[in-house]
Amino acid sequence: MSGTDTIALHLDRSSALVLFELLARSAQSGRLEIAHEAERTVLAALEAELETILVEPFDPNYRDLVDKAREALVADS
Repeated sequence: MSGTDTIALHLDRSSALVLFELLARSAQSGRLEIAHEAERTVLAALEAELETILVEPFDPNYRDLVDKAREALVADS
């Protein structure tokens, strides 16, 4: 997996704000907790958009691809 591969996601401003709050809160606490139903809604919308973009979930080696992506992200941080 190359660090130069990019995708674009489009969120309306309200969704972006709710997602930002969820991620910022999670980064501080180290836990992902849904505090409001809107957060569940924006995560579902994000998942749906990713499903239209990513081909990896259909790859027979999907779990290996996820493991490699995780390792690459931790190594880069």
